[in-house]
Amino acid sequence: MIVGAHYLGQGRCQFAVWAPLRAAVSIEIIEPEPRQIALTAEPEGYWTATADQVPPGALYQIRLAEDLTRPDPASRYQPQGVHGPSQVIDQGDYSWGDAAWQGVPLQDYIIYELHVGSFTPAGTFAAVIDRLPKLKELGITAVELMPVAQFPGDRNWGYDGVYPFAVQDSYGGPNGLKRLVDACHQQGLAVVMDVVYNHFGPEGNYTSDFGPYFTERYNTPWGAGINFDDAYCDGVRRFVTDNVLMWFRDYHIDALRLDAIHAIYDFGASHILADVKAATSVLEKTRGVPCYLIAESDLNDVRVINPPEQGGHGLDAQWSDDFHHSLHTLLTGETLGYYQDFGSPADLVKVLQRGYVFDGNYSRFRKRRHGNDPSQRPPYQFVVCSQNHDQVGNRMLGERLTALVDFEALKLAAGATLLSPYIPLLFMGEEYGETAPFLYFVSHGDPDLVRAVREGRKREFADFHDLGEPPDAESPATFNQSTLNWDLLNQGKHRRLWEFYQRLMQLRRQMPALACGQERNLEAKYDESQGVITVRRWQGSSQVLLLMNFQPESVSYLPVLDGQWQQRLNSADESWFGPGSEAPATLETAKMTVLPPQSFVLYEHLTAP
Repeated sequence: MIVGAHYLGQGRCQFAVWAPLRAAVSIEIIEPEPRQIALTAEPEGYWTATADQVPPGALYQIRLAEDLTRPDPASRYQPQGVHGPSQVIDQGDYSWGDAAWQGVPLQDYIIYELHVGSFTPAGTFAAVIDRLPKLKELGITAVELMPVAQFPGDRNWGYDGVYPFAVQDSYGGPNGLKRLVDACHQQGLAVVMDVVYNHFGPEGNYTSDFGPYFTERYNTPWGAGINFDDAYCDGVRRFVTDNVLMWFRDYHIDALRLDAIHAIYDFGASHILADVKAATSVLEKTRGVPCYLIAESDLNDVRVINPPEQGGHGLDAQWSDDFHHSLHTLLTGETLGYYQDFGSPADLVKVLQRGYVFDGNYSRFRKRRHGNDPSQRPPYQFVVCSQNHDQVGNRMLGERLTALVDFEALKLAAGATLLSPYIPLLFMGEEYGETAPFLYFVSHGDPDLVRAVREGRKREFADFHDLGEPPDAESPATFNQSTLNWDLLNQGKHRRLWEFYQRLMQLRRQMPALACGQERNLEAKYDESQGVITVRRWQGSSQVLLLMNFQPESVSYLPVLDGQWQQRLNSADESWFGPGSEAPATLETAKMTVLPPQSFVLYEHLTAP
């Protein structure tokens, strides 16, 4: 039994609805032939029926009481939006062209995060396909889509989704997504899907009419917690597990990014994340292609990625926000909010060496100790970035690094991220220095909800009144401001920055020492007297030395090393539109090197012939 409407072929459709507190449930077919289909009660609160003459494209809703009809919470498609009827689709009607696809090993991921609606002026899956060759040329290996589950209207980040199984109609619907995934695979690109299991959005959310999807035991920033461990939680857990499997099975997704798992509360004997991972592992064996689960977590808790035999949930990777915060504060000097915990070059050194800055030490922002020791986990289990949708879009004015730092600092940020031992993530437009902001935008149909969003944004940014009012999230102009301007890619410094990112990714692929692997073959240090961060990495006979200067002035540095080292990349070089550099082409013992402000230089050890 699969929750929702499952088309069986030849006009037959199986319906399964979870409504444990209802006395009777039926399907009301709206098109093509209006009629009602009574459902039969099954164990654990399910209602099912298999009906004839229900072709793909049939519109239906679920009748829960004489005067109460609702769309299907497990709807596969909402062609008329979150309040309209659900539609039966045939998941088998798409002819896949990726039979030879074997996936991309997780350690080879270089992730490009994009928002379908603002990635191109058209804002569709089809328009993303046109840009894939350029991403491939850049060196990207995995495309991450911000949530595409059905949300209200046609302008939304996607985290207000209310139909986890349905693909956003304004983006191109189910087959539009399949065509995009297929095209990615044919370009050799993996696809990461952002999914949300910590809350549902406010508009069009009718799940409480069906059953106890929520529990008052826990509060989240979005209201009551999703019910993963209270009475009737088994139906909710199955709902989420089925959804995870659907993305892998029906849409050939390669990895799921699980949003804000720190807001998933489950104190049962078997955590929902562990159950999801176990179910995914079973599917992976039959599918023959890796199915990765990547957590976004604010917990700094290695148990998220520890294997079950070590008491962990066994997820494949998780984000390290500490990397972003360490890098961002060094580049910008910002100290508000959680940035107050960062700002020292030693923080970046620690996160490069261990994975977190906070691994059990005291956090001034949280006013308590935070995190545990991640140093025994392999580097490929951590995703890092210098920018992402949260860190850019949750600023009042949505400024990218391009608006906060100069060109030299942009190159330094790229080098620190792409030459790190971890899985790097880029946020769309970062690679060419996009100047457009990425603002918070919605298109709710409920006037009261729109008013609440506006008032909430004003309260959130009350301390920033000198910057003016927050942009109106409901306004189409706010959304339009956030659309990428691809014409920049062919202009001056923008083009050179794109080529710089491309070169970094080439080096990452070509030099074994820069690979994201199983072992932490890395030594990072901060020379406080000279203000230089040094990172030495090695793999077999391959060794590299990365020297980074985050200071606003040049420094002369005498590294302690053995043998000869050949310069491979210098961010200050004039060929990269830098100020020029005196760093020697060949570095030897007792040989001084000069690092201009906010620059880095990468050397490779020359082995004897």
